[in-house]
Amino acid sequence: MPSKLRRPQRQEHDTTQNESTRITGWAFVASAVLFWLGWMLLPVKIGTFFQTSDFAAVHDQFRLWIWLFRFHLFGAVMAVSALVALGAVLTDSPARILVWPGVAVAVIGLMVGACADAFYYHFGAWGALDMHEKPPEAVAAFVASLEVSSEYVSCLVRFGRVFGGFGMLVLGCGLLKWKVLPNFIGGVAAVIGLAAMALTMGLPDDLHFYLPVFHLHALWLLTVGVITLRSGISTAA
Repeated sequence: MPSKLRRPQRQEHDTTQNESTRITGWAFVASAVLFWLGWMLLPVKIGTFFQTSDFAAVHDQFRLWIWLFRFHLFGAVMAVSALVALGAVLTDSPARILVWPGVAVAVIGLMVGACADAFYYHFGAWGALDMHEKPPEAVAAFVASLEVSSEYVSCLVRFGRVFGGFGMLVLGCGLLKWKVLPNFIGGVAAVIGLAAMALTMGLPDDLHFYLPVFHLHALWLLTVGVITLRSGISTAA
């Protein structure tokens, strides 16, 4: 009688830690630091619509304001790089079927949001210089001239958050299903995605309610980076 052939055991947790995962981990850490600190340390945070007092306040700390805003914008771009790197590491993993679409849509959301932030960066800096020592009437007229553009950009903010949220939801499902990272990483990503979409579509005129999601997103980026550096990424089939 022929002996029975044993089926090879499936490797459930093939966690790899190499140069690629280390680069990916540091990209996540750098993005979290730039993205979060750049915004939190801003001496003047401009809301959805410009106020007449914004330009004088920006002018008082002009260099600090523009550099911190640049750090925040570069943090968003770095987050894009980190997510793409994560997808690249999983090229040979079946998790790519959800991770890649999630990364693609999350990246679109981040870049749309960065373009919206660039509007406030540009007009905040330009207005601070151009409106310096101008009479209040001139400043008020300048603010009024920005209302239509600000209304359009607020739409970009909403789209960026909804797209980014949907991308994070899909990404989180992929991370959970294939256990690419600890389960709570995928779970928190899905929570971020759901919260971003719910708050943005449910309260479209109250964009400031999104701030807790922003903090959680930055913490998630940092946590993914630290865990990737310490433990690597599971690429098991």
